[in-house]
Amino acid sequence: MIKVSVIVPVYNIKDCLEKCIQSIQRQTYGNIEILLVNDGSTDGSDIICRKYARIDRRVEVIDKENGGLVSARKAGISRAEGDYILNVDGDDWIEDIMIESLVLKAEQTNADIVTSGYYQE
Repeated sequence: MIKVSVIVPVYNIKDCLEKCIQSIQRQTYGNIEILLVNDGSTDGSDIICRKYARIDRRVEVIDKENGGLVSARKAGISRAEGDYILNVDGDDWIEDIMIESLVLKAEQTNADIVTSGYYQE
């Protein structure tokens, strides 16, 4: 089965981080790893990341000094083991069928890259 690595850069987003992580955990597609890249957070976001790593074996926390969004994504990519990579911003959430839909579309069309729409709240 195809594995998807979900990379979430985390920097001082404790107020919305749990909603993001939970939306990834609820995916109907099960073969995922969730890489939470703590980019030097100082607001307790790192504590939230570790909480989810303790309760869900699919979650891994990567700690690094603050280097910005691109640096955090690169750190996640370097540790990713999936066949596909999905970038999700830590202040976002995703629909329960998002990963399943994207993998299905990628496999049906033999695509290297697939994208989705979004809602703005």
